[in-house]
Amino acid sequence: MSSTDFQNARVALGLRLRELREDTGLTGKGLAERLGWQRSKVSRLETGKQTASEADLDAWAAAVGAPGQAGDLKSRLRGLESQQRSWRRQLAAGHRPVQDRYVVEYQRTKTMRGYEATVIPGLFQTPDYARHLLLQNASLMRSPRDTDQAVAGRMRRQAVLYEPGKVFRVLMWEGVLHALICPQDVMTGQLDRLVGLIGMSTVELGIVPFGARLPMTPKHGFWIFDEKRVIVETINTELSYDSSEDLALYGRVWDGLHSASAYGPQAHRLIARARAQLQTT
Repeated sequence: MSSTDFQNARVALGLRLRELREDTGLTGKGLAERLGWQRSKVSRLETGKQTASEADLDAWAAAVGAPGQAGDLKSRLRGLESQQRSWRRQLAAGHRPVQDRYVVEYQRTKTMRGYEATVIPGLFQTPDYARHLLLQNASLMRSPRDTDQAVAGRMRRQAVLYEPGKVFRVLMWEGVLHALICPQDVMTGQLDRLVGLIGMSTVELGIVPFGARLPMTPKHGFWIFDEKRVIVETINTELSYDSSEDLALYGRVWDGLHSASAYGPQAHRLIARARAQLQTT
């Protein structure tokens, strides 16, 4: 996380602290007296000029009559170091280290909810499809081309699909099935792979169809790990959120898209339609 990212996150935490104080009608001086702190400490924490400790956050939440907010505040504090990770820095040594990290994260996860709007999820990719994506990304990011090792790492991640007790509830926008980012024969194989996933005990695959009545716009992709953390990938950054507010927000988005999704035979027909269109392209 860059110094600017860190400071922005610290300021955001300070704003939340001030919000909680103002909700009680306390002045900064009044809160300082209640806590036995110098008034300047309250000011520095609220303006993001000082990093709070977990003990500070516990005391603050108790003093404003909101002890239930302590967990969320501490999650935000931990997020100062982990909320944003630049892809440029992560990929400096190539793509394999990133894939290896994901292998470990997915092994630790029991339940996952995810949504993708532009690409077949890595969990479901064929080696050939993954290879084209990784090559494109290496070219875009100008990172080392350790493509074969990265593909192998991505395939190792998929072993979790066959582990009893895990559940992967994954949604895709139908446009993903038609996004030709690879040769037609590779895409055909990828669509066949998706068909094979329908009905697996660990996989719940939903497709948000074109023309479906949506409770919200399709949004960007995101992944919810064990209802504890949300990962969002942008072009240049990987974002990680674990506050209760963010988890609830992304959960609502997933639920809304889930309600508009096609499953089972309906999903199978959407994939078959995309496959048939490939043959006429």
